[in-house]
Amino acid sequence: MVRAEHQTEGRGRLGRDWIDEPGSALLISIVLRPAVEVARLPQLSLVAGVAVAEGLTEASGLPITVAWPNDLLIRGLKVGGILAESFIGADRVAVVILGIGININQTRFAGDLEGRATSLAREGARPFDRECVLTAVLERLEAWYRRWVAEGFGPVREAWRRSSVTLGRRVTTDGGAAGIAEDLAEDGALLVRTEGGALVRRVAGDVAPLVNYSGLTPWRGRCCW
Repeated sequence: MVRAEHQTEGRGRLGRDWIDEPGSALLISIVLRPAVEVARLPQLSLVAGVAVAEGLTEASGLPITVAWPNDLLIRGLKVGGILAESFIGADRVAVVILGIGININQTRFAGDLEGRATSLAREGARPFDRECVLTAVLERLEAWYRRWVAEGFGPVREAWRRSSVTLGRRVTTDGGAAGIAEDLAEDGALLVRTEGGALVRRVAGDVAPLVNYSGLTPWRGRCCW
């Protein structure tokens, strides 16, 4: 595991910038070599989402939810994100770098992040010990990672469904189709039931809710592996 106090070139999915306040966030990268089929590797973002959400709730007492595929939310505002990058070497051994960024004690957000992002400190109205948060996150991540390797995606899928703010919502895709985010497929793809009745698999592209979460600013993210 590598941990940073501040990132000058932090990035999220699709090369987007990740901006943090020095000394206030939890910024870690973990190298994993899962003994699973290569086709299962994209599920790791969802495994990590379930694990980190549980760890944050345990450490803070705040209700953390997940949005497909890898955003962590409180009251519809983004508190963290996960980036999983997979590499296959000449010997076919998969290496996954799992990047996790959590806003812990940041109290101000610049530009358009204000109103879309939040932190544990903002939501809990107090500062949090980052070491305690890190310990809780790593414990839950290890437990869920081992379970995923041993038992497959089924238990992760059920836990993700329970924590999701995406399922059951009306969404629109980047192709302009509108429908209900109906379920999470066995491989981690989002299943959207269009207004015409077709069931569409979304593996990449924009998926945005048409209804705000709890009347607050809606989450919007580009969903991809």
